[in-house]
Amino acid sequence: MRSQWKADRERRACISLILRRQPRGRSHNCDGVLAVHDLWRIFLSVMTTQDSTAPAQIPTIPTARRELKETLLHGATLVDEYGWLREKESSEVIAYLQAENAYAEAVMAPLAGLREQLYQEMLSHIKQTDVSVPYRDNGWWYYSRTEEGLQYPIFCRKADALDAAEQVILDGNKLAEGLSFMAIGGSDVTDDGRWLAYSVDHTGFRQYTLHIKDLQTDEVLAGEVERVGSIVWAGDNRSLFYTVEDEEQKRQHQLWRHELGTAHDTDVLVLEESDERFNLGAGRTRDGGFLILEAGSHTTSEARFLAADSPTDAWTLVAEREDEHEYSIDHRDGQWFIRTNDKGRNFRLVTAPVGTPGREHWTELIAHRPEIMLEDVDLFQRFFIACEREDGLPRLRLWRFAETGIPAASEEITFPDPVYSASPHINREFDTNAFRYGYQSLVTPGSVYEYELATNNSILLKQLEVPSGFNRELYASERVFATAADGVKVPISLVYRKDKRDGSNNPIYVYGYGSYGYSLPVGFNANRLSLLDRGVVMAYAHIRGGGDLGKPWHDAGKMLIKRNTFTDFISAVEYLTANNYGNPKRVAIEGGSAGGLLMGAVVNLNPEMFRAVVSHVPFVDVMNTMLDASLPLTVPEYEEWGDPNQAEYFHYMLSYSPYDNLKATSYPAMLVKTSLYDSQVMYWEPAKYVAKLRTLKTDNHPLLLVTNMEAGHGGASGRYDYLKEIAFDYAFLLKELSLV
Repeated sequence: MRSQWKADRERRACISLILRRQPRGRSHNCDGVLAVHDLWRIFLSVMTTQDSTAPAQIPTIPTARRELKETLLHGATLVDEYGWLREKESSEVIAYLQAENAYAEAVMAPLAGLREQLYQEMLSHIKQTDVSVPYRDNGWWYYSRTEEGLQYPIFCRKADALDAAEQVILDGNKLAEGLSFMAIGGSDVTDDGRWLAYSVDHTGFRQYTLHIKDLQTDEVLAGEVERVGSIVWAGDNRSLFYTVEDEEQKRQHQLWRHELGTAHDTDVLVLEESDERFNLGAGRTRDGGFLILEAGSHTTSEARFLAADSPTDAWTLVAEREDEHEYSIDHRDGQWFIRTNDKGRNFRLVTAPVGTPGREHWTELIAHRPEIMLEDVDLFQRFFIACEREDGLPRLRLWRFAETGIPAASEEITFPDPVYSASPHINREFDTNAFRYGYQSLVTPGSVYEYELATNNSILLKQLEVPSGFNRELYASERVFATAADGVKVPISLVYRKDKRDGSNNPIYVYGYGSYGYSLPVGFNANRLSLLDRGVVMAYAHIRGGGDLGKPWHDAGKMLIKRNTFTDFISAVEYLTANNYGNPKRVAIEGGSAGGLLMGAVVNLNPEMFRAVVSHVPFVDVMNTMLDASLPLTVPEYEEWGDPNQAEYFHYMLSYSPYDNLKATSYPAMLVKTSLYDSQVMYWEPAKYVAKLRTLKTDNHPLLLVTNMEAGHGGASGRYDYLKEIAFDYAFLLKELSLV
């Protein structure tokens, strides 16, 4: 029932922007970029003008040419003068992006020393040579480790005991040799431990290539499959199931079966999903007995199952898809445990016999509760964990199975901080008397605990080490509530350094997302110390459109009431400055992807409220993107934003689309970041946004566009490269907040 086989909710991937724990993107050496590397200088001389109002030392500002395109729809005219920036293979486009990068570097050049200082600070907070907590799976102990100076983790295992010899099964550094970018996608090992299937992306476009490795000989078999998503072995140790995406829409739409010893061109197409809203995802139940295939959209899902030891048999459907009905399944002792929202938006838990899984045979185990979201269920032989969200905070509740097989609510795992994140860790063994979970807060480093059922105690297995020293007593976290315009209470999580807080004069940083029902995680971030130790108060606004207060919270910030997301964020900032958490003239905000849409919308609504904005891979060209059904994600996302081909949605979406609502006024200092190989939010959205804004803004505040020419949605893939990107962002913020 874990979400490992659920369809990827694209544009959601904001977690690394918040926690800065792992890179979100992928990169690649691009011959096309290198071929025009020197051409940008020629174009720059033609495409730039000098800002006569700026000081002489400010470099020339890139200016994109205009090419008028008008689209008449539903009685309105959409004007787009920068659509030509979509031509990624054009040398002119590359030259413009390079010119913007050169301009940004020139503007930031006086901060080179600060950037290096920040990088070294953040590096000092990381234990560069480290080992993860090993976990047991089919007789092997698996773990990953990092080595000082190396960009990527090394994935290893040991047979039977932790003092056995180490076997390296994948070395990310070797996979990345000669490349600017590398990211491992999915992976799975056969039950007998011999065969590893894994996928790798070298472009940042999140298109992964499937490989199979013999772990006895260390040989990678000949033959590859492109655009692979889910990967799962059957119980026969020979049959591999994998999903493949549509080349144009990046939708996982086919399930294939491969048998070891055969060529991939003989692989069998098992199922193809024709509905453009749906993605396929494959996985396996924790007890190993069944393979699961889920088809899911943003609002609807259905599941099929297959006995893991019978890979050529037909798949069995649990319950036919029905609009607005989502469910997921796991198995124990002949019973399906089914998490479903058929009786309420916040889900309930039911069971059904394996032989008769249809809805008419569902028996309720946990009822729907309006105030508690049942986010997931982790199922084991002796117990299960109900992963819930109540009052905006995660809860882990233990249910024990009696000898009769009937479970009963037992106890709740409790946590000490007022604001925190808690979730299941890696738990591969089905028959166990312990449960591992991860815990962290704004002032507690990431920790892995093991809860022992026999003693009801949690044992700390590992806590993130901050080598340069971290004294949590110097810092405080709080949870407060802002009142939105319609009276709704909006949670805000806060962290600050106690001895640096002086009331109303602190600079304040506010992060937001608020889309796809994604609950904004509140965790520890050692990089954040570079801001906190300089007196920045940091806040995370849990606005509507996210999932922080369950599905109804999501529903209240999407489709035709999406503007609640933006006004909630503004209310949060107003509350914080009115209650002496920060100086209203020193407010910085940040968001990425759909959070970048938030940044663009609130800046258009209230530009004078903010001093600085950092917007990562922002979804800002809402109308042009959502009117182009050929783009990845567009059709599936009609269920989040609406379909602009319908007049009601068109006019509502147009009312907040950041690109379409730019105006001639003073804007805050803005750093806009994108990547050339982003498959979630195409690079041209932020590029067009910045090009247009340059022609309208009436201020002299910095407006920087930075494009990573060798990465995807999350920027640099290597951990050291990623730190340098963060140092750039932080230097920009510190300057604008008058902290340098």
